[in-house]
Amino acid sequence: MAKPVRALLGGIWFRCHVCECEIFRDREVKLNSSGMEFLKLGWADESATGLICWDCGYVHLFVNRDIELYRVKR
Repeated sequence: MAKPVRALLGGIWFRCHVCECEIFRDREVKLNSSGMEFLKLGWADESATGLICWDCGYVHLFVNRDIELYRVKR
């Protein structure tokens, strides 16, 4: 299981839009398009940073590479 992180975006600590939690699990998420999948080139599609809320499980997606993640103890 991924370790808990906090996310800093533009100098502001990010909070879950559903439950206001500040702790997330992070993972890379592929943004596959049907055209690229049809051509068997899904591996070349863009990816995003997925932040999964530690409390409610809501998934936030960020293509912005300026997001900073900091490990926290939980």
